[in-house]
Amino acid sequence: MTDFAKAARDATQAMREVFPPTPLLRNAHLSDRYGAEVYLKREDLSPVRSYKLRGAFNAMRKRPDAGLFVCASAGNHAQGVAFMCRHFGVKGVIFMPVTTPQQKIQKTEIFGGDSVEIRLVGDYFDDTLAAAQGFCKEAGGHFLSPFDDEDVIEGQASVAVELIEQLGGAPDHLVIPVGGGGLSAGMLSYLGTDCQYTFVEPKGGACLHAALEAGRPVKLDHVNTFADGAAVGQIGQRTFARLKGVGLANTLTIPEDRLCTTMLEMLNVEGIVLEPAGALSVDALPDLGQAIAGRRVVCITSGGNFDFERLPEVKERAQKFLGLKKYFILRMPQRPGALKDFLGLLGPDDDIARFEYLKKSARNYGSVLIGIETREAGSFDKLFAKLDAGGFTYQDITDDDLLAQFVI
Repeated sequence: MTDFAKAARDATQAMREVFPPTPLLRNAHLSDRYGAEVYLKREDLSPVRSYKLRGAFNAMRKRPDAGLFVCASAGNHAQGVAFMCRHFGVKGVIFMPVTTPQQKIQKTEIFGGDSVEIRLVGDYFDDTLAAAQGFCKEAGGHFLSPFDDEDVIEGQASVAVELIEQLGGAPDHLVIPVGGGGLSAGMLSYLGTDCQYTFVEPKGGACLHAALEAGRPVKLDHVNTFADGAAVGQIGQRTFARLKGVGLANTLTIPEDRLCTTMLEMLNVEGIVLEPAGALSVDALPDLGQAIAGRRVVCITSGGNFDFERLPEVKERAQKFLGLKKYFILRMPQRPGALKDFLGLLGPDDDIARFEYLKKSARNYGSVLIGIETREAGSFDKLFAKLDAGGFTYQDITDDDLLAQFVI
């Protein structure tokens, strides 16, 4: 056994004083769909609903003399650090962006109790991170990176240790979500070549893919924060050192809107609540196709910290991705009966979800912002053909992100 493997097993054993192993559950729905033995490693069922407390625990237990731990996070890392500060009875100062949802702040406060102080600094995470690191240096504390720390990587490897014990050996195929790389680096370092891997990233935060192309960690020009648990602008130096040999062929990038379809499916069919990053591994299964048929596959569901106030947005994104909802701007003639003519073109399964009409008396036409939901994506082809035949002028703005954000 390598030194890393032994350290990971020791860390896993020490964790049992704090929380039990997360379940490894065979999922019949996914197994039947993909013709494989699909298991979910349910990190969404940890005490803080993500795997992040593992790395925080390992880093803290190795520094028993540290009186102050500092971190910057707007989500799962903050909650893991807070939970462990209370467990070890040490002081923690957690910096979060001013824009952090109140629900996440409250959960961090609950986990940390009197052991944690939360400071809201900066509109953007880079500002928050700089403030946290500056404070840590002045106060003489220990800064806890969410992923780019050898002790954190070692702690996240405990997921692999548990997986092997629960499954009775390595799976044939392991699907792992990637953000900054702490979880994937830890699991790869522990399991080595015992299984095949697929590393999955959100399309708007594919920092591993970018690093593999460049041969080094690079900063992304823009990050889509929808899958905030994995939306990282640059992979860690230490994590990439362990991941640099995985190869682009073993990586996948998932569109954020497609993630929403999997989140809804897992909620409606299986009753499993996953955050966007937590759904990444499950969402990758259709892309793997025949590569996993007849094989034993494990997906890491990395987190379930989902705010249900976001559910309407998730449904909207899923419908748009599936082609079941569209927005367009329609030029409506300003004459009696024009609206009735338009409504007569709608099919039996077409439902108007949004309608805003601005009549301007000096013009012969008015602009209508309209949103339509339907049951079959092909219904829109029929509708647009009728609009063309009827002489209506319209513009589909569903995929125009800038315009859609402004008017929808």
